[in-house]
Amino acid sequence: MVYAKSQIVHNPPYQDWQCCMNVGSTSSLDLAYRMFVARGECILTEEYTFSTAAETVRPMGVQCVGVKIDEEGLLPSDLDRILSNWDPSAHNNAPKPWLLYTVPSGQNPTGATQLHNRRKEIYRIAQKHDLYILEDEPYFFLQMQPYTGPNAPDVPPPASHEAFIKALVPSLLSMDVDGRVMRLDSFSKVIAPGLRVGWITASEQIIERFVRHSEVCTQNPSGLSQLILFKLLEETWGHSGYLDWLINIRLEYTKRRDNICYACEKYLPQEIASWTPPMAGMFHWIKIDWQRHPFKESKSMPDIEDEIFHASIDRGALISKGSWFRAETDNPGNDMFFRTTFAAAPADKVQEAIKRLGEALRAVFHLEEATNGPGC
Repeated sequence: MVYAKSQIVHNPPYQDWQCCMNVGSTSSLDLAYRMFVARGECILTEEYTFSTAAETVRPMGVQCVGVKIDEEGLLPSDLDRILSNWDPSAHNNAPKPWLLYTVPSGQNPTGATQLHNRRKEIYRIAQKHDLYILEDEPYFFLQMQPYTGPNAPDVPPPASHEAFIKALVPSLLSMDVDGRVMRLDSFSKVIAPGLRVGWITASEQIIERFVRHSEVCTQNPSGLSQLILFKLLEETWGHSGYLDWLINIRLEYTKRRDNICYACEKYLPQEIASWTPPMAGMFHWIKIDWQRHPFKESKSMPDIEDEIFHASIDRGALISKGSWFRAETDNPGNDMFFRTTFAAAPADKVQEAIKRLGEALRAVFHLEEATNGPGC
């Protein structure tokens, strides 16, 4: 089942690749860390990263080193800079890293998506420095239609299954000629999170080691969950029906993404708040120009971040601090962000939450309330 789906969508360009089912991607990541890194080493990841990925590896005595990002995700130039100038003495005498953890599509928390050329360049840098890549892709099939803005015509949906697959940004696995990518996939974001079933794709040598590790910890995914998926995907939907479902999700998430972006354009003070509409996933990353705070001389960036966080809560809207996702906890960076999500709440609730966030920002920054429409 998962082998055929990986072949249809990714078709890794080498012969001895295999798949292995698991108890979701978080479990797979924990196993991968235990396979690949040792105490005193470092791994590379985006400077803002999936917090669980960082919190899983730190107790193993492994440091996270953050690679700078832009609106398209991880920057290959900074990845190359870090590795080309690696100084063990600056990292507690850790050797040069050889493992990269990345979320290429709809990255958590930033929502950034690496485009095709960006992924090719990251893979080239990985070849140059002999990096092994953990490609964590729970949001791969949550790639959306292009954002056109309010009152603009919608982009027509993919006209066929072939057009849908072609519209997806090619994976790192699909360009892996060396067997240096372990791809982590999950059913949690496209079927149901409670199933706790995912799979990895990698070379058969890596899969064999992964199976040995699984045998002494998680063993196999729940047999009941596997049976439910088999009945749904193989006996009911088939490959064609599953692709129909994924196209439906693409269009649904496009509506949800558009809704939160429209709300931001309408309610947030754009003199201090900015964002890039996400291409995939379920997160919307908002940058705040904290330097425009009227008391920045007497308040630190973390103080202002905390003030915004609590002002939003006081108005009934919960957002996540960007600082919670820093790969390097001892480096606060120079910019302030907040993560919001559009995955589950109804459209009107998302609109109301963004409106309340806008009210909180105006109160904290002592801005005039909007009177004449968007961005005022």
